[in-house]
Amino acid sequence: MKTRKKALAALISSVLFSTTLPVFAQTSDDEDKPSSQDVELILVTGSFVRRSENFDSPSPLAVVDSVAIDAIGAKNIADITQTLTINTGAENNPDAFTQNATAGTSNINLRGLGVASTLVLLNNRRQVVTAQQTNEGLNFVDTSSLVPMIAIDRMEVVKDGASALYGSDAVAGVVNFITRRNYEGAMITMDYQDGAHGDNKEYVLQGLWGMSGDNGNVMAAVSYTNRSPLFISDRRLSRPEDDTSALGNPGTYFLPTLPGVPIIDPYGCEQFGGYPDIRAPSGTIPGLDVGLCGFDFGPFYSYVPDESRLNMFTSAVYELSDTLTWRAEFGMARNRAERGGAPSFPILTSPIVPTTHPQNPFGQPAAFFGRAEGNGFPGDPANTESDTVRFSTSLTGELDAGFWEVNYTRATNDFLFRVPDVLNTEFQLALNGLGGADCNPVSGTPGEGACEYFNPFATSYTTAPNSQYVVDSFTAEEVIDSKADLEVIEALTSFDAFEMDAGYAGLAIGAQYRRNELSQDYDALANQDSFTFVIGNPDISGEIEVWALFAELALPVTENWDVQIAARFEDYGGSIGNTLDPKLAMTYQVSDELSLRGSVSTSFRAPTVFLSSGGSTSLQELTDPVQRATAFAAVRTSGNDDLKPEESTAWNVGLSYEPVRDFSIELDYWNFEFEDLIIQENAQAVLTANPTDPARVVRAGDPETGPLVQVFNTFVNASSLETSGIDFVSSYKIETGMGTFTPSLQGTYITKYDLADPQAGDIDGAGRRNFNNIGTSSPELRMNFGLNWYNDIHAANLFVRYISSYDDDQNCADGSLNEEGCPDGFMEIDSYVTVDAQYNIDLGSLFDTQQSYVLTLGGINLFDEEPPQVFTNSGFDSKVHDPRGRQIYARLAVEF
Repeated sequence: MKTRKKALAALISSVLFSTTLPVFAQTSDDEDKPSSQDVELILVTGSFVRRSENFDSPSPLAVVDSVAIDAIGAKNIADITQTLTINTGAENNPDAFTQNATAGTSNINLRGLGVASTLVLLNNRRQVVTAQQTNEGLNFVDTSSLVPMIAIDRMEVVKDGASALYGSDAVAGVVNFITRRNYEGAMITMDYQDGAHGDNKEYVLQGLWGMSGDNGNVMAAVSYTNRSPLFISDRRLSRPEDDTSALGNPGTYFLPTLPGVPIIDPYGCEQFGGYPDIRAPSGTIPGLDVGLCGFDFGPFYSYVPDESRLNMFTSAVYELSDTLTWRAEFGMARNRAERGGAPSFPILTSPIVPTTHPQNPFGQPAAFFGRAEGNGFPGDPANTESDTVRFSTSLTGELDAGFWEVNYTRATNDFLFRVPDVLNTEFQLALNGLGGADCNPVSGTPGEGACEYFNPFATSYTTAPNSQYVVDSFTAEEVIDSKADLEVIEALTSFDAFEMDAGYAGLAIGAQYRRNELSQDYDALANQDSFTFVIGNPDISGEIEVWALFAELALPVTENWDVQIAARFEDYGGSIGNTLDPKLAMTYQVSDELSLRGSVSTSFRAPTVFLSSGGSTSLQELTDPVQRATAFAAVRTSGNDDLKPEESTAWNVGLSYEPVRDFSIELDYWNFEFEDLIIQENAQAVLTANPTDPARVVRAGDPETGPLVQVFNTFVNASSLETSGIDFVSSYKIETGMGTFTPSLQGTYITKYDLADPQAGDIDGAGRRNFNNIGTSSPELRMNFGLNWYNDIHAANLFVRYISSYDDDQNCADGSLNEEGCPDGFMEIDSYVTVDAQYNIDLGSLFDTQQSYVLTLGGINLFDEEPPQVFTNSGFDSKVHDPRGRQIYARLAVEF
């Protein structure tokens, strides 16, 4: 009956909201807990010195355990981090517009400081970053490839920066996922989730097994996830004009006799599904319409990709002697995702339709401004394949008053991205009548035998259709095969250094060697810039080696006053150089009810391989100040080997207050200030500042007035970013005759998010979408209200989640595009309130079985609230809101 009681205890302790209350060691079995007479020393995230179980961390530390994870109905780590109010701007709702090549991944963005500024650990060890970067050029730890959810015991978040202990990646903080220890038995969970819109369903099957012997423990976990897609057409949140590209099929043409003047396809536009944008009164040019024939690509794209994930994790612990312990863990993840896409991308190379083309109505050459396939054709998906493997091992020795440890970690990520596009040379040949795989462009005759014309005009829908043979001849896949490799060797020791009035001072010292490699192998066609939209890119490769020394001193100055002093030296060599980052933190117990804490630290983030020497091309929605319209253009980013490291200072002050038993209040004020922040230039800001500079902006037709085609940018050191705010957490456990009720409140209020953008200037980014600058969406207030109830074999959770309104700097208050400022202010993105609920019943107790059976029923966004509308691609802010709507789920957990 032990496992059944354990499940019941899990229901009792189900409280979601993270806290900075004294940290405790969690174990999987009751008999593993120390007796009340023992004082167990544990390692807490944010320190290398072992502390007692009731230690109060001087850094703000949020803890979310496995029970709390189950309480929110989380199917993956992204579901957890999306509910954290300290997480803002993470890319967990993948779409082509914010995650061009990283569909199927997820990440963490503490304080909105960037997805690469939070160090993600697994059992206190590093994980490799994904080899494919975001649109902003950042390589991040993919939390979807970390570990099966069933193996997670808890998640600990250090919220005030921790570079002095962990290195440069811990600029915004540390998120440490800790797996179960000493687990014995077996568990199976089966989840099914059904969305209210489209065919969006999710199946998750997980298994956990553990066995202990006299000298050790072995544990294995596996999870399989299958998620069906949700297309924009299933739940259209955008207006057609939000997803309309100026480049369609039917398309637009530029003629030598009318330089810079766009002409809509004379054979038709609207009657074949196009969106005509008339730029001059009818009759301005006899027989022709001046304007663009747009294409609504929205319905082809997906909010949620078609996705499958296989994740495995094993760990082993063996006591070689009373003082020597060996640990090892191995994990792998195989993720596959397919996101929807338009029938073909826009063609940005201005190919020429010759006068001799049989469908050319102009009697002169015409530059084609459109795409090969548009209305009436199926979409072409993009595919990602991500394979992650990680091995970590350590040897720990116990000392009379401390311990030593040597550990080694090796992890790799292989990421393959495939997307179809039109080939530049082959498409031009097809316009010349020399299209087709069997056509010899040297000896062939245009339009005869194996050589065919491609017809870009609207007559392709009626009297002169194109053959698949000619379309296939100019279509190919761009393939990017990327690999990231991480190797870490670390040695440390921690011991009692000297005695003080309140106890022994703890000293930890250590050294680390770290190597990061990144390579991206583009296919041969991409190496030659053969594509008309994604263009291509040269291969890249490089590595960074880091040597580090670190130390930490824990001083129990008095019974009520603890001080932590830490420092880390890292040497990157070369032009990057080295850094020394200190941290000072302390906690003071004013009374049994009240404790105070504070910390200050510096950090350093070096340019990565990709930032220094990489390059990529992504498609982005941009507002063109010349054409006074929104366009979908290619943004090509090149690395910058002149980058300097970025530096930051962080400080935090806070308190913990428990006026009565079971009622706690946590309050923290935090501040982060960056200098020389490494960012990708904002393409919108580059376009706004340099709309007619051919070195930065490429246009079709006239280089100063023609439609937007491409923007060039790079990585730069921005002047500064400063953000500050308040975190608050409170809960109260109430015992009643109807059961135990625990209301709780968690919130984050951003008081400052000030940016100095190289193009956009000084920006007050708090409460703003920050579309036109280097920042991320930053609603000022996020709150979660929770109510947990438990009574005998029943338990329930209710959550109300609130995100405040914020300004959309892409659009003005009157609904027009923000082209040169908004005199009446920006359009407001409405506040957002959703309700989640869950009910649990212990079937094992109900039917008096030997095994534990827990049935869970729940719903996310029960009232199917639509995310606030934003006049942008896909119609919502994917970095803040969830487009899926109501999700109903059921879970059965069986433990043997």
